[in-house]
Amino acid sequence: MGQKVSRTDFEWVYTEEPHASRRKIILEKYPQIKKLFGYDPNFKWVAGTMVLIQILMCVLVKHLSWTYLLVAAYCFGGVINHSLMLAVHEISHNLAFGHSRPMHNRILGFICNLPIGLPMSISFRKYHLEHHRYQGDEVIDTDIPTLLEARLFDTTFGKFIWVCLQPFFYIFRPLVINPKPPTRLEIINTIIQLAFNAAIVYFTSWKSMAYLVLGSILAMGLHPVAGHFISEHYMFAKGFETYSYYGPLNWITFNVGYHNEHHDFPAVPGSRLPEVKRIAPEFYDTMPQHTSWTRVLYDFIMDPAVGPYARVKRRQRGLAS
Repeated sequence: MGQKVSRTDFEWVYTEEPHASRRKIILEKYPQIKKLFGYDPNFKWVAGTMVLIQILMCVLVKHLSWTYLLVAAYCFGGVINHSLMLAVHEISHNLAFGHSRPMHNRILGFICNLPIGLPMSISFRKYHLEHHRYQGDEVIDTDIPTLLEARLFDTTFGKFIWVCLQPFFYIFRPLVINPKPPTRLEIINTIIQLAFNAAIVYFTSWKSMAYLVLGSILAMGLHPVAGHFISEHYMFAKGFETYSYYGPLNWITFNVGYHNEHHDFPAVPGSRLPEVKRIAPEFYDTMPQHTSWTRVLYDFIMDPAVGPYARVKRRQRGLAS
């Protein structure tokens, strides 16, 4: 089973999440960062092109053997779908059309969701905005593993399995620890997604549908682009709860690696986050950062000091300690 993790509990802190105060300090020194707020007018064209590529791929892969289909799903389709998930992340902050056109953002979210195969655009937004506002909250921040996960997957082999099963934890964890009734837009999202899935099966094949769904699942698990799930907030250096990555995989993930910058300024689109770092380097260059998402996955699995327990948590306000 491998080495057991050295931690036996989460890292409990009694301070506010750090990014609101950092934002205030940085803006006092560099008010010009406010000029970066807004939306990226090119974003919709990039995201729309990826959707079209995946629809074309559904036509091309329908005659592949299952072996080649799995390779295509892992090496290509999964990367595109993961990028579309991060497009949905951008859209959740209204960075595609701005805050003045919320329904434009929601509709583009439906479109970017299509190749992913599972309806998630609206549900993701509902939980993700709370992750920003209540980072580390033991109930509200569903990005944090449950105590059961941390106890079950506490060895080297256990962490390997946990990484492989990450997509399922991300799907079901919010429904368990912080369930919310479905909204009208979530129901619409589901209907649109099911109609698209049916059209893919009818006009191409079940293999094409498998290519889409398997790609989404595989690229959320043991896959280089999925390294950002762990790199963003798992505590690799004591006292630091958010980490940035400035490597080349940002080119296909809308700069989600600029994660300290993103949490400090969620109103800045991903394409402009490098400019935040350029303007205020002293706030980012000295912080612990990752150089490889693949190395993050390796270290998470092999290092006994890191595991599902390696997250900063905060007591929910009003709960007894």
